[in-house]
Amino acid sequence: LKMSWFWLYLPLHLLMATCLCHSIKAPTTSSQQSFKSNLFNFYHSLILSDGKETTIHLLKDIPKRYYFVLEEGRALAPFSITVTPCDVPIEWSILVYKPPPGKAAPGDHDTQEVSKSHKASSLVSTIFNYKGNSVETYMGMSSHSALYLLEFLSTERDTHITVYLTSDTTSGHLYPELPGDPRIDVIGIGHTTVTLAWKHSPSVLQHSEGIQYCLLVNEKHNYKSLCAAETAIRSSGMKLPPTVALSLSPYLLEPQQVMILSNSELSIINKVSSGEVRQVCMGTKNTYTVPNLSPNTQYYFDVFIVNLLTNASAAYTGTFARTLEEPEPKVTELKDGKVFHVVLDGKKQKFYSLQYQARHKKIHFTFQLCQGQIRVHITRNGKTVASENLSGLRYFSLKGKLLDIYSVQLRSTEESNSSVKVLASPHFHKPLFPLLPESLKIKSFSKLRTCRSVTIAWLGTQEESKYCVYRKRIEEDQIWRELQSADRCSGPESRHKSEKVLCKYFYDLNLQRAVTTETIKGLEAGTLYLFDVYLFGPSGIPVRYHSKVVKTRKKC
Repeated sequence: LKMSWFWLYLPLHLLMATCLCHSIKAPTTSSQQSFKSNLFNFYHSLILSDGKETTIHLLKDIPKRYYFVLEEGRALAPFSITVTPCDVPIEWSILVYKPPPGKAAPGDHDTQEVSKSHKASSLVSTIFNYKGNSVETYMGMSSHSALYLLEFLSTERDTHITVYLTSDTTSGHLYPELPGDPRIDVIGIGHTTVTLAWKHSPSVLQHSEGIQYCLLVNEKHNYKSLCAAETAIRSSGMKLPPTVALSLSPYLLEPQQVMILSNSELSIINKVSSGEVRQVCMGTKNTYTVPNLSPNTQYYFDVFIVNLLTNASAAYTGTFARTLEEPEPKVTELKDGKVFHVVLDGKKQKFYSLQYQARHKKIHFTFQLCQGQIRVHITRNGKTVASENLSGLRYFSLKGKLLDIYSVQLRSTEESNSSVKVLASPHFHKPLFPLLPESLKIKSFSKLRTCRSVTIAWLGTQEESKYCVYRKRIEEDQIWRELQSADRCSGPESRHKSEKVLCKYFYDLNLQRAVTTETIKGLEAGTLYLFDVYLFGPSGIPVRYHSKVVKTRKKC
Protein backbone atom coordinates (compact mmCIF):
# COMPACT_ATOMS: atom_id res chain seq x y z
CA LEU A 1 0.00 0.00 0.00
CA LYS A 2 1.62 3.19 -1.14
CA MET A 3 2.31 5.48 1.82
CA SER A 4 3.98 8.51 0.19
CA TRP A 5 1.16 10.83 1.26
CA PHE A 6 0.40 9.16 4.59
CA TRP A 7 2.31 11.52 6.89
CA LEU A 8 0.30 14.47 5.60
CA TYR A 9 -2.77 12.41 6.39
CA LEU A 10 -1.93 11.83 10.08
CA PRO A 11 -2.92 15.20 11.64
CA LEU A 12 -6.38 14.91 10.09
CA HIS A 13 -6.88 11.46 11.60
CA LEU A 14 -5.77 12.73 14.96
CA LEU A 15 -8.66 15.19 14.77
CA MET A 16 -10.98 12.43 13.58
CA ALA A 17 -9.96 10.31 16.52
CA THR A 18 -10.94 13.16 18.87
CA CYS A 19 -14.31 13.39 17.12
CA LEU A 20 -14.65 9.64 17.38
CA CYS A 21 -14.22 9.61 21.14
CA HIS A 22 -16.95 12.26 21.60
CA SER A 23 -19.43 11.14 18.97
CA ILE A 24 -19.88 7.38 19.68
CA LYS A 25 -22.22 6.93 22.64
CA ALA A 26 -22.93 3.20 22.39
CA PRO A 27 -20.76 0.79 24.44
CA THR A 28 -17.63 -0.34 22.63
CA THR A 29 -15.49 -3.44 22.93
CA SER A 30 -12.09 -3.34 24.61
CA SER A 31 -10.43 -3.81 21.20
CA GLN A 32 -12.30 -0.79 19.83
CA GLN A 33 -11.40 1.28 22.90
CA SER A 34 -7.78 0.23 22.49
CA PHE A 35 -7.97 1.23 18.81
CA LYS A 36 -9.33 4.70 19.63
CA SER A 37 -6.81 5.37 22.35
CA ASN A 38 -3.93 4.39 20.09
CA LEU A 39 -5.00 6.66 17.27
CA PHE A 40 -3.39 9.42 19.33
CA ASN A 41 -0.03 7.65 19.09
CA PHE A 42 0.53 7.54 15.33
CA TYR A 43 3.95 9.10 15.61
CA HIS A 44 5.02 6.23 17.89
CA SER A 45 3.47 3.51 15.71
CA LEU A 46 4.73 1.34 12.89
CA ILE A 47 3.65 1.16 9.29
CA LEU A 48 3.25 -2.31 7.78
CA SER A 49 5.11 -2.67 4.49
CA ASP A 50 3.24 -3.78 1.40
CA GLY A 51 4.50 -6.81 -0.56
CA LYS A 52 7.13 -7.76 1.99
CA GLU A 53 7.23 -10.41 4.72
CA THR A 54 7.86 -8.67 8.05
CA THR A 55 9.25 -10.38 11.16
CA ILE A 56 7.70 -9.02 14.36
CA HIS A 57 9.02 -9.71 17.85
CA LEU A 58 6.42 -9.78 20.63
CA LEU A 59 7.01 -9.36 24.36
CA LYS A 60 4.72 -11.24 26.72
CA ASP A 61 1.46 -9.39 27.52
CA ILE A 62 2.55 -6.28 25.59
CA PRO A 63 0.42 -5.68 22.47
CA LYS A 64 2.10 -4.52 19.29
CA ARG A 65 0.22 -2.53 16.63
CA TYR A 66 0.81 -1.84 12.97
CA TYR A 67 -1.14 0.53 10.70
CA PHE A 68 -1.79 0.67 6.98
CA VAL A 69 -4.15 2.51 4.62
CA LEU A 70 -5.32 1.71 1.12
CA GLU A 71 -3.89 3.14 -2.08
CA GLU A 72 -5.19 6.62 -2.90
CA GLY A 73 -7.40 6.94 -5.96
CA ARG A 74 -8.96 3.45 -5.94
CA ALA A 75 -12.59 2.99 -4.97
CA LEU A 76 -12.08 -0.65 -4.03
CA ALA A 77 -8.78 -2.38 -3.41
CA PRO A 78 -8.22 -6.08 -2.66
CA PHE A 79 -5.65 -6.99 -0.04
CA SER A 80 -4.56 -10.02 1.99
CA ILE A 81 -2.74 -10.46 5.29
CA THR A 82 -0.97 -13.73 6.26
CA VAL A 83 0.25 -14.19 9.85
CA THR A 84 2.58 -17.07 10.79
CA PRO A 85 3.18 -17.71 14.52
CA CYS A 86 6.72 -19.05 15.03
CA ASP A 87 6.27 -20.53 18.48
CA VAL A 88 3.40 -20.24 20.96
CA PRO A 89 -0.23 -19.36 20.11
CA ILE A 90 -0.89 -15.64 19.71
CA GLU A 91 -3.93 -13.39 19.50
CA TRP A 92 -4.29 -11.03 16.57
CA SER A 93 -7.05 -8.89 15.13
CA ILE A 94 -7.77 -6.43 12.32
CA LEU A 95 -9.71 -3.24 13.09
CA VAL A 96 -10.87 -0.70 10.52
CA TYR A 97 -11.71 2.99 10.87
CA LYS A 98 -13.97 4.58 8.26
CA PRO A 99 -15.26 8.18 7.97
CA PRO A 100 -19.03 8.69 8.16
CA PRO A 101 -21.00 7.78 5.02
CA GLY A 102 -21.13 10.56 2.46
CA LYS A 103 -17.95 12.16 3.66
CA ALA A 104 -15.04 12.55 1.31
CA ALA A 105 -11.80 10.89 2.05
CA PRO A 106 -9.68 12.77 4.62
CA GLY A 107 -7.00 14.77 2.93
CA ASP A 108 -9.38 16.05 0.21
CA HIS A 109 -11.00 18.62 2.55
CA ASP A 110 -10.04 22.09 3.49
CA THR A 111 -9.78 23.29 7.08
CA GLN A 112 -13.46 24.21 7.31
CA GLU A 113 -14.55 20.75 6.18
CA VAL A 114 -12.19 19.16 8.65
CA SER A 115 -13.76 21.06 11.50
CA LYS A 116 -17.17 19.71 10.48
CA SER A 117 -15.86 16.19 10.77
CA HIS A 118 -15.36 16.73 14.50
CA LYS A 119 -19.13 16.67 14.90
CA ALA A 120 -19.78 13.74 12.58
CA SER A 121 -20.13 10.19 13.71
CA SER A 122 -17.48 7.69 12.61
CA LEU A 123 -17.21 3.93 12.61
CA VAL A 124 -14.63 1.59 14.20
CA SER A 125 -15.17 -2.14 13.75
CA THR A 126 -13.29 -5.40 14.22
CA ILE A 127 -13.33 -7.27 10.93
CA PHE A 128 -11.19 -10.25 11.93
CA ASN A 129 -9.71 -11.83 15.05
CA TYR A 130 -7.89 -15.10 15.70
CA LYS A 131 -6.20 -16.94 18.56
CA GLY A 132 -3.91 -19.92 17.96
CA ASN A 133 -0.65 -21.02 16.36
CA SER A 134 -1.86 -21.90 12.85
CA VAL A 135 -0.95 -19.92 9.75
CA GLU A 136 -3.97 -17.72 8.97
CA THR A 137 -4.73 -15.54 5.93
CA TYR A 138 -7.35 -12.78 5.76
CA MET A 139 -8.50 -11.50 2.35
CA GLY A 140 -10.62 -8.39 2.02
CA MET A 141 -11.75 -5.47 -0.14
CA SER A 142 -12.00 -1.89 0.98
CA SER A 143 -11.99 1.73 -0.16
CA HIS A 144 -9.03 4.04 0.05
CA SER A 145 -10.74 6.06 2.79
CA ALA A 146 -10.28 3.24 5.32
CA LEU A 147 -7.53 3.10 7.94
CA TYR A 148 -6.53 -0.32 9.31
CA LEU A 149 -4.94 -1.41 12.57
CA LEU A 150 -3.36 -4.83 13.19
CA GLU A 151 -2.94 -5.74 16.84
CA PHE A 152 -0.79 -8.69 18.00
CA LEU A 153 -0.50 -10.12 21.53
CA SER A 154 1.37 -13.06 23.09
CA THR A 155 0.13 -14.09 26.53
CA GLU A 156 2.42 -17.13 27.06
CA ARG A 157 5.96 -15.81 26.54
CA ASP A 158 8.17 -13.67 24.32
CA THR A 159 7.96 -14.87 20.74
CA HIS A 160 8.11 -13.77 17.12
CA ILE A 161 5.82 -13.98 14.11
CA THR A 162 5.96 -13.16 10.41
CA VAL A 163 3.34 -10.98 8.69
CA TYR A 164 2.84 -10.61 4.94
CA LEU A 165 0.60 -7.81 3.62
CA THR A 166 -0.06 -7.38 -0.09
CA SER A 167 -2.46 -5.31 -2.15
CA ASP A 168 -1.31 -7.00 -5.37
CA THR A 169 -3.32 -10.22 -5.48
CA THR A 170 -2.99 -10.81 -9.23
CA SER A 171 0.75 -11.17 -9.91
CA GLY A 172 1.47 -14.44 -8.11
CA HIS A 173 2.01 -15.55 -4.54
CA LEU A 174 4.88 -15.18 -2.14
CA TYR A 175 3.96 -18.51 -0.55
CA PRO A 176 3.85 -21.73 -2.56
CA GLU A 177 0.34 -23.10 -3.07
CA LEU A 178 -0.95 -26.19 -1.29
CA PRO A 179 -3.08 -28.76 -3.12
CA GLY A 180 -6.79 -29.04 -2.42
CA ASP A 181 -6.05 -32.01 -0.14
CA PRO A 182 -2.88 -31.09 1.82
CA ARG A 183 -2.75 -34.28 3.90
CA ILE A 184 0.31 -36.55 4.10
CA ASP A 185 -0.47 -40.24 3.55
CA VAL A 186 1.41 -43.02 5.35
CA ILE A 187 1.62 -45.77 2.73
CA GLY A 188 4.10 -48.12 4.43
CA ILE A 189 5.43 -48.88 7.93
CA GLY A 190 8.36 -51.12 8.82
CA HIS A 191 10.51 -51.75 11.90
CA THR A 192 12.91 -48.94 10.98
CA THR A 193 11.22 -47.20 8.03
CA VAL A 194 8.08 -45.21 7.21
CA THR A 195 7.01 -44.44 3.62
CA LEU A 196 5.08 -41.22 2.95
CA ALA A 197 3.27 -39.74 -0.04
CA TRP A 198 1.50 -36.42 -0.66
CA LYS A 199 -0.26 -34.65 -3.49
CA HIS A 200 1.77 -32.27 -5.66
CA SER A 201 1.63 -28.56 -5.00
CA PRO A 202 0.30 -26.51 -7.96
CA SER A 203 3.45 -24.40 -7.52
CA VAL A 204 5.64 -27.43 -8.31
CA LEU A 205 3.70 -28.12 -11.49
CA GLN A 206 4.01 -24.48 -12.61
CA HIS A 207 7.50 -23.51 -11.36
CA SER A 208 9.39 -26.73 -10.65
CA GLU A 209 12.86 -25.12 -10.87
CA GLY A 210 12.41 -22.79 -7.89
CA ILE A 211 10.34 -25.10 -5.68
CA GLN A 212 11.18 -28.16 -3.61
CA TYR A 213 9.71 -30.33 -0.84
CA CYS A 214 11.35 -30.62 2.57
CA LEU A 215 10.38 -33.25 5.14
CA LEU A 216 10.83 -32.76 8.89
CA VAL A 217 10.87 -35.82 11.20
CA ASN A 218 10.82 -35.63 15.00
CA GLU A 219 9.58 -37.55 18.04
CA LYS A 220 7.77 -34.68 19.79
CA HIS A 221 4.87 -33.24 17.76
CA ASN A 222 3.87 -31.78 14.41
CA TYR A 223 4.78 -28.23 13.40
CA LYS A 224 2.37 -25.93 11.60
CA SER A 225 5.07 -23.91 9.85
CA LEU A 226 8.75 -24.09 8.98
CA CYS A 227 9.21 -21.00 11.11
CA ALA A 228 7.80 -22.84 14.16
CA ALA A 229 10.05 -25.85 13.51
CA GLU A 230 13.17 -23.67 13.33
CA THR A 231 12.25 -21.93 16.59
CA ALA A 232 11.68 -25.23 18.40
CA ILE A 233 15.03 -26.63 17.25
CA ARG A 234 16.87 -23.49 18.31
CA SER A 235 15.18 -23.52 21.74
CA SER A 236 16.51 -27.05 22.35
CA GLY A 237 19.88 -25.44 23.08
CA MET A 238 21.72 -26.28 19.88
CA LYS A 239 24.49 -24.01 18.63
CA LEU A 240 24.41 -23.16 14.96
CA PRO A 241 27.50 -22.15 13.00
CA PRO A 242 27.46 -18.47 11.95
CA THR A 243 27.07 -19.48 8.32
CA VAL A 244 23.78 -21.23 9.04
CA ALA A 245 21.16 -18.49 8.96
CA LEU A 246 18.22 -20.89 9.13
CA SER A 247 18.60 -24.36 10.62
CA LEU A 248 16.29 -25.80 8.00
CA SER A 249 17.29 -23.63 5.08
CA PRO A 250 17.01 -25.65 1.86
CA TYR A 251 19.82 -23.56 0.38
CA LEU A 252 22.25 -25.48 2.60
CA LEU A 253 21.06 -28.95 1.69
CA GLU A 254 21.76 -31.20 -1.22
CA PRO A 255 18.92 -33.45 -2.42
CA GLN A 256 18.52 -36.45 -0.10
CA GLN A 257 20.91 -34.98 2.48
CA VAL A 258 19.84 -35.62 6.05
CA MET A 259 20.65 -33.19 8.86
CA ILE A 260 20.36 -34.22 12.49
CA LEU A 261 20.12 -31.30 14.92
CA SER A 262 21.50 -31.87 18.41
CA ASN A 263 21.39 -29.89 21.62
CA SER A 264 25.08 -29.05 21.24
CA GLU A 265 26.10 -28.64 17.63
CA LEU A 266 24.92 -29.18 14.09
CA SER A 267 26.11 -32.57 12.89
CA ILE A 268 25.21 -35.30 10.45
CA ILE A 269 23.91 -37.77 13.03
CA ASN A 270 23.03 -36.81 16.58
CA LYS A 271 20.13 -36.43 18.99
CA VAL A 272 18.45 -33.61 20.91
CA SER A 273 16.96 -34.01 24.37
CA SER A 274 13.52 -34.62 22.86
CA GLY A 275 14.77 -37.25 20.38
CA GLU A 276 15.97 -37.06 16.83
CA VAL A 277 15.09 -34.15 14.58
CA ARG A 278 16.00 -34.52 10.94
CA GLN A 279 15.23 -32.79 7.67
CA VAL A 280 15.37 -34.19 4.17
CA CYS A 281 14.93 -32.07 1.06
CA MET A 282 14.12 -34.23 -1.96
CA GLY A 283 13.48 -31.80 -4.80
CA THR A 284 10.07 -32.29 -6.41
CA LYS A 285 9.55 -35.97 -5.50
CA ASN A 286 6.26 -36.42 -3.64
CA THR A 287 7.07 -39.80 -2.04
CA TYR A 288 9.81 -40.63 0.42
CA THR A 289 10.84 -43.55 2.64
CA VAL A 290 12.35 -42.35 5.93
CA PRO A 291 15.19 -44.75 6.89
CA ASN A 292 17.10 -45.56 10.09
CA LEU A 293 14.21 -45.06 12.54
CA SER A 294 13.98 -46.81 15.91
CA PRO A 295 11.56 -49.74 16.27
CA ASN A 296 8.32 -49.27 18.23
CA THR A 297 8.71 -45.47 18.27
CA GLN A 298 6.16 -42.80 17.35
CA TYR A 299 7.39 -40.20 14.85
CA TYR A 300 5.77 -37.01 13.57
CA PHE A 301 6.15 -36.06 9.91
CA ASP A 302 5.74 -32.60 8.36
CA VAL A 303 6.14 -31.71 4.69
CA PHE A 304 6.89 -28.13 3.65
CA ILE A 305 6.78 -26.78 0.12
CA VAL A 306 9.58 -24.20 -0.11
CA ASN A 307 10.12 -21.39 -2.62
CA LEU A 308 13.90 -21.29 -3.05
CA LEU A 309 13.84 -17.78 -4.50
CA THR A 310 11.98 -16.13 -1.60
CA ASN A 311 12.59 -18.73 1.15
CA ALA A 312 8.82 -18.62 1.80
CA SER A 313 7.12 -21.92 2.62
CA ALA A 314 3.74 -23.54 3.19
CA ALA A 315 3.02 -26.53 5.40
CA TYR A 316 1.07 -29.65 4.52
CA THR A 317 -1.12 -31.12 7.27
CA GLY A 318 1.29 -33.12 9.41
CA THR A 319 0.86 -36.78 10.26
CA PHE A 320 2.37 -39.36 12.60
CA ALA A 321 3.11 -43.08 12.66
CA ARG A 322 4.60 -45.67 15.01
CA THR A 323 7.24 -48.03 13.66
CA LEU A 324 6.73 -51.76 14.15
CA GLU A 325 8.17 -53.57 17.16
CA GLU A 326 11.55 -55.19 16.70
CA PRO A 327 11.08 -58.93 16.21
CA GLU A 328 12.36 -61.05 19.06
CA PRO A 329 16.00 -61.88 18.33
CA LYS A 330 16.92 -65.52 18.00
CA VAL A 331 18.36 -66.73 21.30
CA THR A 332 21.56 -68.81 21.24
CA GLU A 333 22.44 -71.10 24.14
CA LEU A 334 25.86 -70.62 25.75
CA LYS A 335 27.72 -73.74 26.85
CA ASP A 336 30.21 -74.03 29.69
CA GLY A 337 33.76 -73.20 28.65
CA LYS A 338 32.96 -72.71 24.97
CA VAL A 339 33.89 -69.43 23.31
CA PHE A 340 31.12 -67.99 21.14
CA HIS A 341 32.03 -65.40 18.46
CA VAL A 342 29.23 -62.86 17.72
CA VAL A 343 29.38 -60.60 14.65
CA LEU A 344 26.88 -57.72 14.38
CA ASP A 345 26.07 -55.82 11.20
CA GLY A 346 25.49 -52.27 12.44
CA LYS A 347 22.98 -51.55 9.67
CA LYS A 348 20.93 -54.78 9.50
CA GLN A 349 21.38 -56.72 12.75
CA LYS A 350 22.11 -54.54 15.77
CA PHE A 351 21.06 -57.01 18.48
CA TYR A 352 22.09 -60.52 19.46
CA SER A 353 20.76 -62.51 22.40
CA LEU A 354 22.50 -65.34 24.28
CA GLN A 355 21.13 -67.46 27.13
CA TYR A 356 22.89 -69.46 29.84
CA GLN A 357 21.44 -71.70 32.56
CA ALA A 358 23.60 -71.81 35.69
CA ARG A 359 24.73 -75.18 37.01
CA HIS A 360 26.71 -73.50 39.80
CA LYS A 361 25.96 -70.64 42.14
CA LYS A 362 28.87 -68.52 40.88
CA ILE A 363 29.15 -67.74 37.17
CA HIS A 364 31.86 -65.90 35.24
CA PHE A 365 31.23 -64.12 31.93
CA THR A 366 34.16 -63.03 29.78
CA PHE A 367 33.83 -60.62 26.83
CA GLN A 368 36.64 -59.85 24.42
CA LEU A 369 35.74 -56.91 22.17
CA CYS A 370 37.17 -57.62 18.74
CA GLN A 371 35.88 -54.76 16.58
CA GLY A 372 33.61 -51.71 16.71
CA GLN A 373 31.57 -50.63 19.73
CA ILE A 374 29.22 -52.96 21.62
CA ARG A 375 27.04 -52.56 24.71
CA VAL A 376 26.30 -55.62 26.86
CA HIS A 377 23.19 -56.04 29.01
CA ILE A 378 22.98 -59.05 31.37
CA THR A 379 19.83 -60.11 33.24
CA ARG A 380 19.26 -62.90 35.76
CA ASN A 381 15.71 -64.24 35.77
CA GLY A 382 14.57 -61.01 34.07
CA LYS A 383 16.36 -58.58 36.45
CA THR A 384 19.32 -56.51 35.27
CA VAL A 385 22.63 -57.42 36.93
CA ALA A 386 25.11 -55.67 34.59
CA SER A 387 24.99 -53.17 31.72
CA GLU A 388 27.91 -51.28 30.16
CA ASN A 389 29.89 -50.53 27.00
CA LEU A 390 32.62 -53.09 26.37
CA SER A 391 36.28 -52.21 26.09
CA GLY A 392 39.10 -54.68 25.53
CA LEU A 393 38.74 -57.76 27.76
CA ARG A 394 35.98 -57.59 30.41
CA TYR A 395 35.08 -60.06 33.19
CA PHE A 396 31.80 -60.26 35.14
CA SER A 397 31.59 -62.49 38.23
CA LEU A 398 27.97 -63.05 39.26
CA LYS A 399 26.53 -65.01 42.19
CA GLY A 400 23.02 -66.49 42.18
CA LYS A 401 21.20 -69.80 42.56
CA LEU A 402 21.35 -73.11 40.76
CA LEU A 403 19.39 -73.17 37.49
CA ASP A 404 19.18 -69.36 37.30
CA ILE A 405 18.59 -68.16 33.72
CA TYR A 406 21.03 -65.54 32.50
CA SER A 407 20.21 -63.56 29.34
CA VAL A 408 22.97 -61.65 27.54
CA GLN A 409 21.95 -59.02 24.99
CA LEU A 410 24.65 -57.52 22.78
CA ARG A 411 23.92 -54.33 20.88
CA SER A 412 26.06 -52.55 18.32
CA THR A 413 26.29 -48.82 19.05
CA GLU A 414 27.59 -47.79 15.62
CA GLU A 415 26.70 -48.45 11.99
CA SER A 416 29.91 -50.27 11.09
CA ASN A 417 30.39 -53.98 11.82
CA SER A 418 31.13 -54.99 15.41
CA SER A 419 32.20 -58.31 16.88
CA VAL A 420 32.86 -59.81 20.31
CA LYS A 421 33.89 -63.16 21.80
CA VAL A 422 31.80 -64.43 24.74
CA LEU A 423 32.64 -67.10 27.30
CA ALA A 424 30.47 -68.35 30.20
CA SER A 425 32.07 -70.63 32.79
CA PRO A 426 31.81 -71.47 36.51
CA HIS A 427 35.60 -71.95 36.69
CA PHE A 428 37.32 -68.60 36.87
CA HIS A 429 40.57 -70.21 38.06
CA LYS A 430 40.92 -71.88 34.66
CA PRO A 431 40.39 -69.00 32.25
CA LEU A 432 40.70 -69.56 28.54
CA PHE A 433 41.88 -65.98 28.02
CA PRO A 434 45.36 -64.95 29.13
CA LEU A 435 46.06 -62.82 32.16
CA LEU A 436 46.29 -59.22 30.93
CA PRO A 437 48.70 -56.44 31.89
CA GLU A 438 47.47 -53.06 33.17
CA SER A 439 47.74 -51.58 29.69
CA LEU A 440 47.71 -53.01 26.17
CA LYS A 441 49.50 -50.01 24.67
CA ILE A 442 52.76 -50.32 22.75
CA LYS A 443 55.31 -47.57 23.42
CA SER A 444 57.97 -46.37 20.97
CA PHE A 445 61.10 -44.41 21.87
CA SER A 446 61.63 -41.42 19.60
CA LYS A 447 65.24 -40.90 20.67
CA LEU A 448 66.09 -44.51 19.82
CA ARG A 449 64.68 -44.29 16.28
CA THR A 450 67.19 -44.53 13.47
CA CYS A 451 66.92 -44.75 9.70
CA ARG A 452 67.01 -48.54 9.87
CA SER A 453 65.56 -49.47 13.29
CA VAL A 454 62.78 -48.75 15.82
CA THR A 455 62.66 -49.65 19.53
CA ILE A 456 59.30 -50.54 21.10
CA ALA A 457 58.21 -51.67 24.58
CA TRP A 458 55.12 -53.22 26.18
CA LEU A 459 53.94 -54.44 29.56
CA GLY A 460 53.85 -58.09 30.62
CA THR A 461 52.33 -59.97 33.57
CA GLN A 462 53.33 -62.20 36.49
CA GLU A 463 52.40 -65.21 34.37
CA GLU A 464 54.85 -66.60 31.85
CA SER A 465 53.28 -66.02 28.43
CA LYS A 466 54.23 -65.98 24.80
CA TYR A 467 54.49 -62.69 22.90
CA CYS A 468 54.81 -62.39 19.12
CA VAL A 469 55.75 -59.17 17.29
CA TYR A 470 54.62 -58.35 13.73
CA ARG A 471 55.38 -55.41 11.47
CA LYS A 472 53.72 -54.08 8.34
CA ARG A 473 54.78 -51.31 5.98
CA ILE A 474 51.92 -48.82 5.33
CA GLU A 475 51.29 -45.46 3.63
CA GLU A 476 50.06 -42.21 5.21
CA ASP A 477 46.53 -42.60 3.82
CA GLN A 478 46.24 -46.12 5.28
CA ILE A 479 46.84 -45.22 8.93
CA TRP A 480 43.25 -44.41 9.91
CA ARG A 481 41.81 -47.44 8.10
CA GLU A 482 44.34 -49.83 9.60
CA LEU A 483 43.77 -48.59 13.14
CA GLN A 484 39.98 -48.50 12.89
CA SER A 485 39.45 -51.81 11.12
CA ALA A 486 41.85 -53.83 13.25
CA ASP A 487 40.27 -57.02 14.62
CA ARG A 488 41.58 -57.25 18.17
CA CYS A 489 40.52 -60.91 18.42
CA SER A 490 42.30 -62.13 15.32
CA GLY A 491 45.57 -63.95 15.81
CA PRO A 492 48.80 -64.14 13.80
CA GLU A 493 47.19 -66.73 11.52
CA SER A 494 45.61 -63.79 9.64
CA ARG A 495 49.04 -62.21 9.01
CA HIS A 496 51.48 -62.84 6.17
CA LYS A 497 54.53 -64.86 7.20
CA SER A 498 56.89 -62.11 6.01
CA GLU A 499 55.37 -59.71 8.63
CA LYS A 500 56.53 -61.81 11.59
CA VAL A 501 59.50 -60.33 13.49
CA LEU A 502 59.93 -62.62 16.53
CA CYS A 503 58.23 -64.53 19.36
CA LYS A 504 59.47 -64.55 22.98
CA TYR A 505 58.44 -65.66 26.48
CA PHE A 506 58.78 -63.49 29.56
CA TYR A 507 57.23 -62.62 32.93
CA ASP A 508 58.18 -60.92 36.19
CA LEU A 509 56.67 -61.44 39.64
CA ASN A 510 57.26 -57.75 40.31
CA LEU A 511 54.70 -56.02 38.05
CA GLN A 512 56.72 -52.79 38.08
CA ARG A 513 59.53 -54.64 36.30
CA ALA A 514 57.25 -56.63 33.96
CA VAL A 515 58.27 -54.60 30.92
CA THR A 516 60.10 -55.80 27.83
CA THR A 517 61.66 -53.96 24.90
CA GLU A 518 62.62 -54.97 21.39
CA THR A 519 64.65 -53.21 18.70
CA ILE A 520 63.34 -54.09 15.26
CA LYS A 521 66.08 -53.75 12.65
CA GLY A 522 66.31 -54.01 8.87
CA LEU A 523 63.80 -51.21 8.20
CA GLU A 524 63.81 -48.61 5.41
CA ALA A 525 64.54 -44.92 6.03
CA GLY A 526 61.62 -42.45 6.18
CA THR A 527 59.04 -45.23 6.11
CA LEU A 528 55.85 -45.81 8.15
CA TYR A 529 55.47 -49.17 9.90
CA LEU A 530 52.52 -50.67 11.80
CA PHE A 531 53.64 -52.79 14.79
CA ASP A 532 51.47 -55.40 16.54
CA VAL A 533 52.11 -57.55 19.62
CA TYR A 534 50.08 -60.72 20.28
CA LEU A 535 49.80 -62.21 23.78
CA PHE A 536 49.01 -65.95 24.09
CA GLY A 537 47.54 -67.52 27.25
CA PRO A 538 47.57 -71.15 28.41
CA SER A 539 44.72 -72.09 26.05
CA GLY A 540 46.37 -70.47 23.04
CA ILE A 541 43.66 -67.78 22.58
CA PRO A 542 45.50 -64.58 21.54
CA VAL A 543 44.96 -61.02 22.72
CA ARG A 544 46.21 -58.27 20.42
CA TYR A 545 47.81 -55.15 21.86
CA HIS A 546 46.81 -51.77 20.43
CA SER A 547 48.60 -51.25 17.11
CA LYS A 548 51.41 -48.69 17.01
CA VAL A 549 52.48 -46.68 13.95
CA VAL A 550 56.11 -45.48 13.89
CA LYS A 551 58.10 -43.75 11.16
CA THR A 552 61.85 -44.30 10.74
CA ARG A 553 64.14 -41.30 10.41
CA LYS A 554 64.76 -39.92 6.93
CA LYS A 555 68.34 -38.91 7.57
CA CYS A 556 70.82 -40.21 10.10
